[in-house]
Amino acid sequence: QVQLVESGGGSVQAGGSMRLSCAASRYTYRTNYMGWFRQAPGKEREGVAAIYTASGRTYYRDSVKGRFTISQDNAKNTVYLQINSLKPEDTAMYYCAAGSDVWRPLWPGEYKYWGQGTQVTVSS
Repeated sequence: QVQLVESGGGSVQAGGSMRLSCAASRYTYRTNYMGWFRQAPGKEREGVAAIYTASGRTYYRDSVKGRFTISQDNAKNTVYLQINSLKPEDTAMYYCAAGSDVWRPLWPGEYKYWGQGTQVTVSS
């Protein structure tokens, strides 16, 4: 099955930037969408960004547009999430996910494969 490993999380002050990475290995040909999701304590998991890997088309949650950028490096089978102007409300566990023929790119239920997550903590 597809294996996903996130990295790049950590603690940062508000206003800072961070780049998360998601390395995909094994059977990535089975998927054509990659997404980034986050889940804060006591809240539901929500999609923040996604990319259709075949064309590079991107999708963003309204609340993160202009601050989050998803990108891919096909040679490295890696998807990135650049986060700028971090806010305390961005604090969450961030997950990478992979799916096939996704209808709703920011809906967690559309994705079959998930990474273990990387924690992002933003202090004010």
